[in-house]
Amino acid sequence: MIKSMTGFGKAEFEVNNKKITIEIKSLNSKQIDINTRTPALYREKDIIIRKMISEKLVRGKVDFNIYVENLGEESNSKINEPILKGYFNHLKQISTELGVETDFHALHTVLRLPDVVKTEYETLDEQEWETIRKNIYKALEDIDSFRIQEGAALLNDISGNISNIQSLLAQVEPFEQQRMETIKNRLTDSLESLKLNGNVDENRFEQELIFYLEKLDINEEKVRLANHCSYFKETLEEELSTGKKLGFISQEIGREINTIGSKANEKNIQRIVVQMKDHLERVKEQLLNIL
Repeated sequence: MIKSMTGFGKAEFEVNNKKITIEIKSLNSKQIDINTRTPALYREKDIIIRKMISEKLVRGKVDFNIYVENLGEESNSKINEPILKGYFNHLKQISTELGVETDFHALHTVLRLPDVVKTEYETLDEQEWETIRKNIYKALEDIDSFRIQEGAALLNDISGNISNIQSLLAQVEPFEQQRMETIKNRLTDSLESLKLNGNVDENRFEQELIFYLEKLDINEEKVRLANHCSYFKETLEEELSTGKKLGFISQEIGREINTIGSKANEKNIQRIVVQMKDHLERVKEQLLNIL
């Protein structure tokens, strides 16, 4: 089973006259990269939140957000009456001296002066945190389910591309025998064109020809490529399949495809190799998003 690193999870609930929304979004990344945005009241729990995320999601670029909407009539922000009255009386005194009328706009100005509005910082209630913690787990389960669904789609696409490589590999066989005959005839014609008047050691020529043809033989590469593709598919079905392991196998697949292409010397095989590379590139792109 494979999982995508892309996912989204959400939990909404009410506690202590607050409506709280938790959102978690993840994208692909080489390591776990967590960015948290939480109100000041919950920042003391930031380390715990990060640990919960890293244990569940393992890898990916994760954005974690907590949004709070106050449903009660009370607010943490209070008007500091003594400070406001002091500012206003002082302003009124100055206005009188300057012969300027003091009106509602003066009060509005005073409200924006330092320390007129004060914020009372509340302490985090442990029961409230326990409710939040449970809903963080709920959002994490939600994003994990999302990742599993995305992983199933990736599995079908990746497996399909590997199957296409296997099918293309089977198409190489009909052209291979003709390829070797073509190479042999080309070498023989080249030798004859040199007009050596029969001064050729036939045994030595045959040995050199066999050596050259062995260098161009692609049977070993074909066998290894077939094995790598089979191993790749087996790994896809493993319970703890990882994108990194699949990435290593895809590198081996690419190495064998490149070697076949460099040895081919036959246009039809080279066309098949190009198609193999195209499917392999699609696989590599998808592997970047696998956990």
